[in-house]
Amino acid sequence: MLSRLFNKRKLQILAPVKGDMLSLEQVPDPVFSEKMMGDGVAIMPEDGGIHSPIEGKVILVADTKHAIGIRANDGTEILIHVGLETVSLQGKGFETLVKMGDSVSIGQPLIEVDWNFIKENAASIITPIIITNSAEKQIEHQPIQTCIPGETVLMTVTSK
Repeated sequence: MLSRLFNKRKLQILAPVKGDMLSLEQVPDPVFSEKMMGDGVAIMPEDGGIHSPIEGKVILVADTKHAIGIRANDGTEILIHVGLETVSLQGKGFETLVKMGDSVSIGQPLIEVDWNFIKENAASIITPIIITNSAEKQIEHQPIQTCIPGETVLMTVTSK
C-alpha cells in the first residue's frame, strides 16, 4: 500500500493561453459550469494562441478547429474548448497547428486564434480547460490568478 502512495505522480496542468483564470462555475454554459464534461477551470483570454498545457499526445482535433484534446503520459485526458458556441463558426477564426496522433510538449503552439473574430461572432471567448476523465482523478485547483501559457499551474492531478 505504501509503495502505491509513493508511486502516485502529480501532473501539473499549465495555462494554455494568456488571460485571467475563472472557476468553471463562472462559465455561462451549463455543459461546463455544471461539470457535465468533467472538472476543470476556464480562462478569459487576453491574446495569443492556444498552447499545450502538458506533455502528451493529441487525441482530438475538432473538425471545426475550436477544440483540442490531449492525453498525458499518465492517462489524464484534457479538452481545451476555445470560446463558447464556437462550433457554429465552422473553423473560421482558428488555425490548427497539430493533428491527431502528434506528440506535444508543454508550451507548444496548438491553435492560432483570431480573438477579435471570435468576440464578434461567438457567445464568448471564455476557454474551458476540462479533465474529461476527472472521475478517475483527484484534482487540486490552484487559486484564481492571471495566467501565462506554459508557466502558470492551473491544476494538479493525481490518479485515484
